[in-house]
This record gives sequence, C-alpha cells and structure tokens, in this order.
Amino acid sequence: MADVILVGEPMVLFYANETGSLAEVNNFSKGLAGAEVNVGIGLSRLGHDVNYMTKLSKDDLGTYIHDCLKKEKLDSDYITYEEDAKVGLMFKTKVTEGDPETLYYRKGSAASTLSPADVDKIDFKEVKLLHMTGIPAALSQSSREACFSLMKAAREAGCYVTFDPNLRPALWESQEVMVDTLNELARYANLVLPGVSEGELLTGKSTVEEIADFYIENGAETVVIKDGGKGAYVKEARQEIVLVPGFKVDKIIDTVGAGDGFAVGIIDGYLSDFSITEAVKNANGIGAIQIQHVSDNEGLPTRVELEKFVNQ
Repeated sequence: MADVILVGEPMVLFYANETGSLAEVNNFSKGLAGAEVNVGIGLSRLGHDVNYMTKLSKDDLGTYIHDCLKKEKLDSDYITYEEDAKVGLMFKTKVTEGDPETLYYRKGSAASTLSPADVDKIDFKEVKLLHMTGIPAALSQSSREACFSLMKAAREAGCYVTFDPNLRPALWESQEVMVDTLNELARYANLVLPGVSEGELLTGKSTVEEIADFYIENGAETVVIKDGGKGAYVKEARQEIVLVPGFKVDKIIDTVGAGDGFAVGIIDGYLSDFSITEAVKNANGIGAIQIQHVSDNEGLPTRVELEKFVNQ
C-alpha cells in the first residue's frame, strides 16, 4: 500500500545564479519545480512511500524530470507520456531576501492533458492519503474533471484527502470560476490548508475563525490556516480554533515552496499518528527551513534534520 499519491504538473526550473531581473541575468542553474513535486520530495525524505501521477513529454526535458523523480524515490507507476506536448518551464530570479520574480511557460503542457480516463486506474483502497492542490484544476477543463474524479473516488474508498487551494489566479478563466471550483473541490477533502489571504478571498470571510467554520460546514473535518511567520491556526469540528506559533529565522532567503513544505509536515503528521498540533508544529518547522534556501525543494529536511531544527 502506498502512503501517499500526488497528482500535478512538474516543471523544469531555471533559477538565476546572480541577482537582477530576468531581463538582466545570464547565468542559471537547472532544477525541478511544482507544488506537488515539492510535497512529494519532502515526504519521501521523511521516509514515506510516495507515488506521483503526471504526464511528461517524450524529449530530454521530460527525461530530466523523470530522472529527478526517480532520484528522489518518487514512484512512477502513474507517469505517462504525451507525444505532442512539452513539459512546463519556470524561471526564477535570485533575491537576497523575500519573494523572487517568477515566470512560467506552461500553457498546453503535457500535464494539462490529464483526464478522468487517466485517473480511473488508481485503486484508492491501496492508498492511505491523496494530496491535491488547486493547481491541476486550473490547467485545463479535462484536468479539472480529473481532479473531481480523483477526490470523489478517494473519499468514497475511505482514503484520507488533504487539499491545499494554492491559488494561481493567472491560470483561471476568472476569479469567480476559481473560487467556485476550489470550494467545490474542498467539499471532498478531510483536511483543507488555505493561507489567511487565500481563505479570505475564497470564503469572503474576514477572520480565521470564520474561514475555518466555512470549510468545516463545507464538509472538512480539519482546517489548518497558514499565517506565515506567525504560525498556523487549527480548527477541528466542534473544537475551538488554536494558534500554533511559527519559528523565527535569522534571514528569509526565498519564500517559494514554503507552503508546500508546510503541507509536508501536515501529511507526515497524519501518516505518523501525530496530534494535529504536533503535526502543525513540524509543518511550521519545515516551512521555516525552506525559506532559508534558494531552491524550491532542495532544503526540504530529512527526519533527523527536522527533529534537530524543531528541538533547537
């Protein structure tokens, strides 16, 4: 039985080795990007059996992604190849602090051709947890339909479902479609993971208590609301909301991937039978570690590294 299955779009990342705008820099390093990829790598490093579903191109960049996933010990049973499409590309500036500039080339990517027929082969009775983000649903209509099929099938089979809205407004037809679709997908999740600003936009509510109640009433058992350096708010059905404080870091190098690292901690906590507050504490720790590294996923810790950071 697989611990986790993830579905998403892996991209080849080119990140600058010098500061400046993308128009100015000339030297880049190559890596792997994608929200679900980041989560998968983080879980694999913590010792979990992770299966990753996507579609790749039949060219050198598709081969590069496949080799990276293999190196990180992500099972590829559900990876297929698309003859006439390319993988997505991401470019990222180097910053000394804060949020880098990012640029994507992903329209019509191989992963965007995912359809319900591709996901029907998954036997969720053999999977402990399905983690979804809102990104695949934004890539195409067929991928959106596949997301609904996946989450419905997982819940019906008794597989635990976690859902991170992970807003990408530029990928959607409109804000209204984005909000309606993501809130409908959240109905099939046991646990929902919005950020504070995401929750405000998606629910129209102004407090973390109201945001949490919205998703509890929508069908979730647990809601964890990320609030950056402050930590995260936790609400379970019929329980009071609780703030789990974050960790202070000396310097924020790059914020990309912090939310994905946080999701790693939450999922690891569920699979390891931690209490929700202990899971959130570890999630805060992984997020704090990640923002001190340039790459989207290279800083994700092993079990020993995580325990050392949290205990210190």
